[in-house]
Amino acid sequence: MNSQLYSLLSLTPSEQSIDYVKNKTQFQLHTLVTEQRHKKTWNLSFVIKQDVAEGLKQIFSVDEDIVEKFQKICNDKEVINTLYQAIESVVESILEGKKVYVYGCGATGRLAKQMESALWKPFWRKVKQHSLWEKLKKFLPTDIDEKLIGEMTGGDRALISALEGFEDLQLIGELQLKDRGVEKGDTVFCITEGGETSSVIGTILAAAKLYEETETQTIQQSKKKLYFIYNNPDEVLRPFERSRTVLDHPGITKINLTTGPQAITGSTRMQATTSETYLLGIILETSVYQLLKKFLTQQELYQLGFHRYESKSIKERLLYFSTIRQIILQQIPEITKFTILEYETYNTKHYSTYFAKSALITVFIDCAERSPTFRLFSLDTIYEQTRKCWVQVFTEGNNWQQAWETFLGRRFYGLKEEFYKPQLEQKIDDVFLKQTALKSLSNATQEQETYYDFSFSEENLSRNNGVKKPREHDLGVIILVDDEIKELGNKETSVYKFIQLCKDNNVNLCIITVSNQHKTQLQSYIDNVKHLLTEKDLWLNFSLLDGEPDPLNINRQILLKVLLNAHSTAVMTLLGRVVGNTMVFVNPSNLKLIGRATYLIMTHVNDTISSKFWIENFGYIPLLSYEEVNAVLFDAIEYLKNHPQQIGEVAISIVRILETLKTKKNVSWEQAIKIVETEGLENYLLRHNPKLKELPISR
Repeated sequence: MNSQLYSLLSLTPSEQSIDYVKNKTQFQLHTLVTEQRHKKTWNLSFVIKQDVAEGLKQIFSVDEDIVEKFQKICNDKEVINTLYQAIESVVESILEGKKVYVYGCGATGRLAKQMESALWKPFWRKVKQHSLWEKLKKFLPTDIDEKLIGEMTGGDRALISALEGFEDLQLIGELQLKDRGVEKGDTVFCITEGGETSSVIGTILAAAKLYEETETQTIQQSKKKLYFIYNNPDEVLRPFERSRTVLDHPGITKINLTTGPQAITGSTRMQATTSETYLLGIILETSVYQLLKKFLTQQELYQLGFHRYESKSIKERLLYFSTIRQIILQQIPEITKFTILEYETYNTKHYSTYFAKSALITVFIDCAERSPTFRLFSLDTIYEQTRKCWVQVFTEGNNWQQAWETFLGRRFYGLKEEFYKPQLEQKIDDVFLKQTALKSLSNATQEQETYYDFSFSEENLSRNNGVKKPREHDLGVIILVDDEIKELGNKETSVYKFIQLCKDNNVNLCIITVSNQHKTQLQSYIDNVKHLLTEKDLWLNFSLLDGEPDPLNINRQILLKVLLNAHSTAVMTLLGRVVGNTMVFVNPSNLKLIGRATYLIMTHVNDTISSKFWIENFGYIPLLSYEEVNAVLFDAIEYLKNHPQQIGEVAISIVRILETLKTKKNVSWEQAIKIVETEGLENYLLRHNPKLKELPISR
């Protein structure tokens, strides 16, 4: 142990830090594959500052791991049989009047909401408006659009930002399962990128308890209905007791989607969640087809978007991900312009505003997830007098209620304090977790829906002296899918009005279109707003030209997800919030992320002080221990709670430790923050370790 560090910093480890190091070893997850550095993006931050297009190519290259994983799945008869079993389970549940429950946490929780609100509800509501519904309603539940529930840890409020403490509790997953009325016979999909998320594990174990009998027949029934989807190898997860409990459970079907490390270390919103989103989307899409073909002719199925679907196997649908990836790669020159434009927006202290309709959830998810990944302020409430969050999201609607309805396809669902609070108070033994969870509960109730207004309405734009109106040199981004593109020609639509507002206020604009039409076929629609555009404005078009069936729009949604994930990651990397490919601005908002933050600090500090340059210039210093680094991290967390700002605990901890060890003086948090803000963490580390680009972080 480096005994001088505590003395130099005048630091005594907090009770929480001592407790974390000694008692929270099951959340110290740096051994997971999803927490490792990917070789393809090892020097991303250095490359992208020299050549943005090359940096984007690096990020997109990691999605090749998903292609390879899907190819392996297609060659694995056992896994394919499992997928068809899941499809059959969904069909059975719907025909029996049961539900489909999709549950996740964080990025996979947003995935669950996407399944419900972007895929399932829009499809069935479109069917209900079709003449074929008269035939179908004799056989299908009249409320079929409500039969899939997408839920995330903390409920709808967690879409905005993480609710601390909840992810770390199996109890919360169990309670939400009961709250949403999940019963024996419902099909349950629980998704966790890491395979170790406590709330998701609590959900699947609670679902398994619904099948308490031990007879083989009951176990088989349970196994057909319950699915646990995850992205780490079983052997890596087995040391963690909670994961092992699920892996060894005979009544739970496991689907392992391990693709490898993420493009940004630990950023499982990217490849892990992308693979899970596409796989589950295809399962649901195929389930809908199998359900409908029991009652409709092929010609009638064509009318609902299932053209040529009879010749499509689940293998072919999974392998189509490779085509989607190629469509994106063809547009890298244009994506590069978009990335540079948004980077320049934030770098000059301006803001961005995104507008979407059917693509809203995918767009919203990417914008919301920038906050925990890169330590940004979360989306602003209606009470902000000045904009704090760098990005805001608009959709159609005259008020906040209509915007939530457009967003979710239903009312906002908050957690009922009278149901959850007594359980949390009685059943959580850990003092710190109980305090944190109860505080989060107060931020997850029904009233939270009134705090956020995403409506592109005069009421919203005029609130607080027009704080939400895009300003000169801000960026406006509008995402249009299929027939929405035609609205560019109608001055009465919100699509046209959004563009008009942006250009009236000298706001830079990027129009993104996704359809099965070539760019030349869409030119006439763009021409309708051409008189408003300037040379700096962009149009990115993604054409799915091969006629691949996409009845639930999973292809379109996944294309936008991959695009926006890479784009926003590139923007934040250009802004210095990534070093190499490490997430040095991660928000340590739960036990897993505290472990990730600790490990990142320790590896960057130890790689620096063990370098030849450091030893020759500043002398030999023993490597720091996990315990020492964690004590500094908790001190940083406490400091930023009292001095909130968009800076990362990891970054300032690294600088404070290194500056203190170098100068043998107690460097304050204020001094560390100033260095990060003026020099940037990457430049600081390079100055103290010139071979940083080449140095593996492997301890």
